[in-house]
Amino acid sequence: MKRIIFAIALFVSLTARAQLGDFVILGGELSNSAATSTQDIDEVLPRMKALGLNTVLVPVYWELMEPSEGQMDFSLTDRTIDVAGKLGLKIIPLWFGAWKNSMSCYAPAWFKRDVKRFPRAVTAEGKPLEIASCFSDHVLQADLKAFSALMCHIAEKDPQREVVIMMQIENEIGMLESARDHSSLAEKAYRQSVPQPLLKALNIKKQGTWAEIFGTGDEADEQFMAWHYACYVEHLAKAARRIHNMPLYVNAAMNSRGRKPGEYPSAGPLAHLADIWKAGAPSIDLLAPDIYDTGFKSWASQYAMPQRPQDGGKVTNRLFIPESRCCDNSGVRALYAFGEHQALGFSPFAIDQASTTETASVTQAYRLLSQVLPLKRQNSWGILFDQEDRERVIDDDGVMMTCRHFFTLPWDARATDGSTWPEGGAMLMRLGKYDYLLAGSGVVVDFKTRTEKQQEQQKLLGEDGFAEAGNTTKSKASSFSGSRLGLLAVDEVTIDEHGQMHYLRRHNGDQSHQGRHARISVGEWKILHIQLYEYGN
Repeated sequence: MKRIIFAIALFVSLTARAQLGDFVILGGELSNSAATSTQDIDEVLPRMKALGLNTVLVPVYWELMEPSEGQMDFSLTDRTIDVAGKLGLKIIPLWFGAWKNSMSCYAPAWFKRDVKRFPRAVTAEGKPLEIASCFSDHVLQADLKAFSALMCHIAEKDPQREVVIMMQIENEIGMLESARDHSSLAEKAYRQSVPQPLLKALNIKKQGTWAEIFGTGDEADEQFMAWHYACYVEHLAKAARRIHNMPLYVNAAMNSRGRKPGEYPSAGPLAHLADIWKAGAPSIDLLAPDIYDTGFKSWASQYAMPQRPQDGGKVTNRLFIPESRCCDNSGVRALYAFGEHQALGFSPFAIDQASTTETASVTQAYRLLSQVLPLKRQNSWGILFDQEDRERVIDDDGVMMTCRHFFTLPWDARATDGSTWPEGGAMLMRLGKYDYLLAGSGVVVDFKTRTEKQQEQQKLLGEDGFAEAGNTTKSKASSFSGSRLGLLAVDEVTIDEHGQMHYLRRHNGDQSHQGRHARISVGEWKILHIQLYEYGN
């Protein structure tokens, strides 16, 4: 009987990972106080629909849901689901429970005041923090009881998951000021042996205490804390699976700018701690990065975890970005994430408070993505450029695609007026041999055969687009050999809900530099259908 129950539970867990199917999240996360009244919800959700979002990430606040211990108020959750359902929006609730951005600021007043029953984390210097200790069973049980009640209510309210499609557990878990909790409960756990499941997951053969296995110092303290945070979250995740099975994720504040553990939220679901988190919280589907700093491509790649033999060849973490700085560059970053990493979703933070210039890029990008993502494609790439990172060469089975920022072309005065370049980016996809789609803004792409690329002459172009006199670097080959690729047609198109392309206009002549490239200028958002042909030897 136990084997049958385990098999059923395993089947349910595995099927949850595929429950979203082909749905992709063109999302936006509301600011922290945007859904604290029914009036807020009635005002903000229609605005999100008008921006072109298909999914809204909405906080659920423990302090408002359980103002008195044991007395639940689901009115805000109900209003969110009702309004979203009428608008055709999907919802991802964010459980602001024991921790939000490390702190326990959303715990109810009755929880905060009872520090004996619900103890706080303590720094190495003995300073108590406004951070509930994950080593306290009382903290866990109070959080688990409230979260389970929320999941039960959502299951009753939206049993077929027509509106609520995924759940975030806690928010940016992590220790601050110290790399780990030094409370009496934490110190007791620290002196114990490292649990066997973690040793097995990390392929560590010996046994011992945390200090004996991992050593001492901030990195070792972070590993200790990551395991216990993950195990805490697993209690909530397992309960969610039993109550109302849906994809579950945790989000992480990045370990950026050279900070040490405790200077950033130590021990959160960070990429370098992924094996510990996956061992401690196997019921969690995704570890998700909140990307605010520079280096968007690097952060995204860390969370698009590749297939590994030890995981049965499965992708261990699909990229989902639940928070990203909402800015003028948000749109092209979304295109990059979906094109390069086949992301599950993208979501600028506090989109309800952003300016119209910032939300415009999101609206434009989502308009393009909603058209191109449903297409069957052989391959896709994301391209994203700024003033320093200007070029990428992609070799698609011998078709050499040189992608650049639009401002690398010589005739746009904005490239040299001293202002910072806006980011340019796109999703580039292969539909078939010599058949591509380019969807984005601020990019230029040329196409060559591999032999042609190898013999390419480097030219410094003048503002008219022709080579400056005397500024052509000769190719290494004494004479050209091989074939070349030309642009057969570059058509600006739209794509309907059935995947059918609709012609808008032909890009040729000046718009393709007389057949040299396909381009979309900065400030324009287009889909180009590009067809090539081969000629020469």
